[in-house]
Amino acid sequence: MRFKRTLVAALVSFTCLAGTGAAAAGAAVSDEQIAVTTPPAGSKAWTKDASLGVAFPNPATATASQVAAFFAGLTPAEQQKLVAEYPLVVGNFDGAPLALRYQANRLAMQQELDRLRQDDPKAVGQIAMLTTLLEPGHQVLAFDPRSRGLVAEVFGDLATAEKIAVLVPGSDMDLSHFGKAQTAAQALRSEEASVSPGTTTATIAWADYVTPVGLGADAATGRLADAAAPRLTSLLAGLALTTRPNAAPSLFCHSYGSVVCGKAAPSLTTGVTDMVVLGSPGMDVDSAAGLGAGVRLWATVRNGSDWIGNVPYLEIGGLGHGPDPTGPTFGSHLISSTGAQGHNGYFAPGTASLRNFADIALGAYDDVTT
Repeated sequence: MRFKRTLVAALVSFTCLAGTGAAAAGAAVSDEQIAVTTPPAGSKAWTKDASLGVAFPNPATATASQVAAFFAGLTPAEQQKLVAEYPLVVGNFDGAPLALRYQANRLAMQQELDRLRQDDPKAVGQIAMLTTLLEPGHQVLAFDPRSRGLVAEVFGDLATAEKIAVLVPGSDMDLSHFGKAQTAAQALRSEEASVSPGTTTATIAWADYVTPVGLGADAATGRLADAAAPRLTSLLAGLALTTRPNAAPSLFCHSYGSVVCGKAAPSLTTGVTDMVVLGSPGMDVDSAAGLGAGVRLWATVRNGSDWIGNVPYLEIGGLGHGPDPTGPTFGSHLISSTGAQGHNGYFAPGTASLRNFADIALGAYDDVTT
């Protein structure tokens, strides 16, 4: 245990000394985060509910297929009853109809906003984001107020999109800071529209897991990613039943999000998935081959001002995330990021990285610049 603590301190100290600006400022060892691995509030009452004369799928164990079959067997009135009584359960059930999830999450967010305004008015970041998400036009696919707030938002029409992209953010992402994920998802969809105006697209800003805070022990281990990976694979299983894209959704995995994607990769079974990593500290695998045959891996070349390049690419005793995905022997398809600045600048308009992301999401592989 003492060795692990020493190694964590060494990794963090190295990053602090080598990084610059916001990276160094945020690199202090942070409080350990508690992963969300249990069903949302209301699940216990849901599983005991016999009011409809049928067994309700268990939120802890049901597959997306079982969830989809359950909701398909309900009348519209029965569906509305469940939305009203169990908004957090319905809103987070992968496989449930999209429109019901949006409606349920809107109700759950309003309830949480009312609670915060009354009991925790100093939670200004969460209050501000919930107020924004409750404005007309927002489509929230997942919401859970636990931890620092989990959320996923859809841009575009998932039900009709020919191409779907899922953005998996990294450390420090939560409800209060969700605006960064929204901006990236909107930038990608806008770039896709510019490249191929006739293609219907949808992007999902998926911050539906507990992320590390700063660059402490959580960021140096895969513990939170282990908890997040099943949530990501469940999302994709639900999308396979409730959407109809002409290819599996593309995954864009930023920073610690690439660790999540690396751990989820072997479980992906819905065709070949394009997985793009950017600002990656490693993926907890030794090479692209470790992700499985169902993944086509693209690694974004780091820009010179991205501090993540100063993080040691190693794994010792469960600390660190292994080799650099942009390394010459990792087996990735390398893509250009010309014009990008900093750790969070890869989705900036006008960058080669954003254009490449759009080409990959659209399946226009011949147009990708390497």
